[in-house]
Amino acid sequence: MPGRILVVDDILPNIKLLEAKLTSEYYDVISAENGPTALELARSESPDLILLDVMMPGMDGFKVCEKLKEDPATAHIPVIMVTALSDTADRVRGLQAGADDFLSKPVRDVPLFARVRSLIRLKNLMDAWRVREETSSRLGLAAPAPVMSQEVATEGRILVVEESAIDAENIVNILKSDRHSIASIHNTEGAIAAVNSNVFDLAIISLTLMEGDALRLCSQIRSHVNESVRSLPILLLAEDEEDIGKIAKALDLGVNDYVMRPIERQELQARVRTQIRRRRYQTRLRMNFEESIALASTDALTGVYNRRYLDVHLDQMVRNANDVRKPLSVAFCDIDHFKRLNDTYGHAAGDEVLIEFANRMRRSLRHFDMIARIGGEEFVVVMPDTNIDVAIKVSERLRTRMQDDPFTVAAAGELPVTISIGVSVSELGETSGSDLLRRADEAMYRAKQAGRNRVEASMPVA
Repeated sequence: MPGRILVVDDILPNIKLLEAKLTSEYYDVISAENGPTALELARSESPDLILLDVMMPGMDGFKVCEKLKEDPATAHIPVIMVTALSDTADRVRGLQAGADDFLSKPVRDVPLFARVRSLIRLKNLMDAWRVREETSSRLGLAAPAPVMSQEVATEGRILVVEESAIDAENIVNILKSDRHSIASIHNTEGAIAAVNSNVFDLAIISLTLMEGDALRLCSQIRSHVNESVRSLPILLLAEDEEDIGKIAKALDLGVNDYVMRPIERQELQARVRTQIRRRRYQTRLRMNFEESIALASTDALTGVYNRRYLDVHLDQMVRNANDVRKPLSVAFCDIDHFKRLNDTYGHAAGDEVLIEFANRMRRSLRHFDMIARIGGEEFVVVMPDTNIDVAIKVSERLRTRMQDDPFTVAAAGELPVTISIGVSVSELGETSGSDLLRRADEAMYRAKQAGRNRVEASMPVA
């Protein structure tokens, strides 16, 4: 999951060291040697993550982080502070300034790469919701959401999974100043039952549970069928630095953050506030988006997006892909011989096929891919951060899933249905979605002319 990382440090050898580590893992690295330059690059280059040194002359890392989080254009970018400071007060100050984590110098590879992967994955998810919310605002369907730092971080609903009654009580005492409502569970079985029957803003899970596997519990939450549970922030409680391997695995499973024991009061408070604030911000984005454009932008028959929404949103997605220099692919799908199906079995049968076709597309694609119906039997799939090779594989999988399983309709029983698909990918410097869609449409017609039930691609210019 490579991305672009901004490294900020006033000492050039430190930059070179981090750059070497990150480029070996195929990350794109840009650098700044002072705070003002870092702020400029954060705005102009849209990095996926910022590694920020604390001790810099003039504007130190704390001030840089505060300014990043105050600016709506950069507030969503995750920040990891890299420092030789070991004092808890400095770590808390950084967290209160908006940093997502601290790494101590010399930086070790395992925690570095685990944290980078975790935060970039989180940012990609947040970016998808931000782009969608921006689209609904441009359509005049919703007011712009505030920046994350403006979200309230008190009075949250927190699940604590800790077998030690003394440690659980200590956590409750630390967090009660923020008036949180806390449910304390001592094993994984009880935790699953709790998330199935309640809505929480955060789960705090001890890594050292004896009754059940803490990492398996985290995995179960992340794979839950309920989206609200699946996106629940998880903060892990670890014993010491010897747990770093398990912590790295936990971050790769989707755990959001961790705290080392013995628990420091202000640090736990700061990390909990960050997670609750982010949870509420993401929830606000999702609710604004869903409530404001559901009627104006969806196809009444299939429930996927309509042509009006695609025209506005695709332009926004193309510009965003160009800004962050990541590929954006489009698949133009057309049901073969659909007019013949309508003429033979009636429009009611055709509607049944369209509804099932849209449902199969949903089950076959990622949750942040976008599906739109733009004509009678024409659908478009927009796939962020997807190159042409992956888009072709996804389209082939979609084609075979339609072909291999006949559609059942009331008027005719089982009917074979096939599709023709054209695929295109955004080109560097492209800012309009119309050309991207046109290339995919042309590729789809080539698939029709070549015999239907196939995938053709419009290859990017070298």
